[in-house]
Amino acid sequence: MNLTLNQFEVLTYIEKKQDEKITQRDISKKCRLSLGNVNKVLAELQEQELVKIIDGTGYTVTLKGYEWLEPYRVKKAIFMAAGFGSRMVPVTLNTPKPLIQVHGKRIIETLLDAVLDAGITDITIVRGYLGEQFDLLKRKYPMIKFVENPIYNEANNISSAYLVRDMLANAYVLESDLVLYNKELIRKYEYTTNYLGMYTDRTDDWCFETKKGYITKVRVGGENVHHMFGISYWTKEDAEKMEHDIEKVFMSPGGKERYWDEVALRECIDNYNVWVREVEAGDIIEIDTYNELKQIDSIYNV
Repeated sequence: MNLTLNQFEVLTYIEKKQDEKITQRDISKKCRLSLGNVNKVLAELQEQELVKIIDGTGYTVTLKGYEWLEPYRVKKAIFMAAGFGSRMVPVTLNTPKPLIQVHGKRIIETLLDAVLDAGITDITIVRGYLGEQFDLLKRKYPMIKFVENPIYNEANNISSAYLVRDMLANAYVLESDLVLYNKELIRKYEYTTNYLGMYTDRTDDWCFETKKGYITKVRVGGENVHHMFGISYWTKEDAEKMEHDIEKVFMSPGGKERYWDEVALRECIDNYNVWVREVEAGDIIEIDTYNELKQIDSIYNV
């Protein structure tokens, strides 16, 4: 019941769009495959009775197709939301960064809505700074569970990961200061452990070096790299390794100063093969500073 990556991408795209008329050209564009590859994969999926053609113009996933997809289902979403957000002062003096409104909507809500749209209802938020303010989210999102991080101001976000290290299997882990414009980046199914990244000629921010689509190095600043966005997915197998590795790094000298992403992408990189999942410009925006916030939402230009 194992799918190839190409089969997975085509099958999940059909599952998402099967109520619409989709062409092979649509599949080619969205799945980043040549038309020849799309034709080949569709033939394989039909031969295995995972999809069928409807009215000669569309495709639908069969019951067998859903059975084959089930092992890839995303089961949880964990939000890292404990930090202060010092570069967003003065707005963060009274409000946690994820709860700041951008164009009338709280930053974290752009992510929460996408998670729910993907059918993921097991949602945990790790909170710290002004943590009680996150309670207001329960009115709209009553399924949320909270984990308290009492040392958010003494350690980096690895301290939040340490608290949920046993919860990462089949889970998205999301930084809560990202404004998500393309909800389709959050999916019902994921094939392998991955991070979101956008290819760029040059960046001064956190980025990935890659080889054949896999992350080989994480660094600050680089050329011909993928700009890093803090949304990742963890398979059950990698989550079991992460549970051990997060604890090992956290307890090591200087470990509390690490970002949690450095565990798999730097400190213990030989234990993992982490894929970069491509995003496009405008899909997602990371707001790091108050000046960036003012550029995005003019209401703060006062």
